[in-house]
Amino acid sequence: MEVEKHIKKIIHIDMDAFYASVEQLDFPDLSGKPIAVGGGGIRGVVAAASYEARKFGVRSAISGALAKELCPDLIFVKPRFSRYQEISKEIRKIFFEYSDLVEPLSLDEAFIDVTENKKGLSSASSIARKIREEIKEKTGLNASAGISINKFLAKIASDINKPNGQKTIPPEEVDAFLEELPIEKFFGIGKVTAKKMYSLGIFTGKDLKNKSLDFLEKHFKNSGKHYYLIVRGIQNSAVKPNRIRKSIAVEHTYSENLTSEIFMMEKLEKIAKELIRRIEKSKTKGKTITLKIKYSDFSVQTRSKTLDHFIATEEEILELTKMLLYQNEILNSVRLLGISLSNLNTEKKEPPKNRQLRFDF
Repeated sequence: MEVEKHIKKIIHIDMDAFYASVEQLDFPDLSGKPIAVGGGGIRGVVAAASYEARKFGVRSAISGALAKELCPDLIFVKPRFSRYQEISKEIRKIFFEYSDLVEPLSLDEAFIDVTENKKGLSSASSIARKIREEIKEKTGLNASAGISINKFLAKIASDINKPNGQKTIPPEEVDAFLEELPIEKFFGIGKVTAKKMYSLGIFTGKDLKNKSLDFLEKHFKNSGKHYYLIVRGIQNSAVKPNRIRKSIAVEHTYSENLTSEIFMMEKLEKIAKELIRRIEKSKTKGKTITLKIKYSDFSVQTRSKTLDHFIATEEEILELTKMLLYQNEILNSVRLLGISLSNLNTEKKEPPKNRQLRFDF
């Protein structure tokens, strides 16, 4: 018997410059000015930038010093994560008014499966518009949205009409949209992969689509099949309301480089205390401890140990961390230390199945 194919309606909501916009909302004197959330010192890192700052090339993850060079009038604001979490909870309440199939990616973005929704609305584009209007009304913040048949396309679409806009890619337009899309615009294809594709004569989705599966697997290994499918609009990853958490981590960047293992261990004891607090809060355990070391030259090294039982005490974490720290000689001064717990005991849950026969974007 032939199985009928059901087309999904997926919305990706992405808040516009979330952290920076919250600061401008709460402190009106910052409105319209170039601001960066994060540290502006020698070791500071930009966590988020307002659109006024982005015009100068300021973006997340660059150093505070470089950000100041790019935009001399840049205003640095310390992050207030409790405030961002508070607003994020308000926004998620709005999502759940429309569907129980909500997959948060971070505080400021989420996927929503509205194939079958609580309001009984047939248009996913209309739902996205209503969600954005409610967010604006209840929080004063702007959001952008992407709407399409899967998460991959919805994610790409949400970036097209930013800020404060939305883009729908209906089923009948998927092939043409993907063929015309520059390869660097494909979600998940970074600068390194894009450069490699350029060298192989792949500049657009159409170029990618013309390559065989064998060719893509030869040049991109396991990712080859993924590229082969997504350029054809094929992605069956469901919206997962209960995303499986893969790790719990705590790390810290220091204002002065650490040169002694004794000092490093003192810092790691504080990190371990915070990690155990998060472990207890999440009510989970794990089998793998990983020590992360970032050196003063920005090179990163990780050292891991997996046990045959679950780790859940501060004593065990410290004992394993100490072993990993002294496992190899520290050859350079250290600017960042971190500990993470992975291989968690979280059980997977099957997402509920949806049924949709009629499609209206």
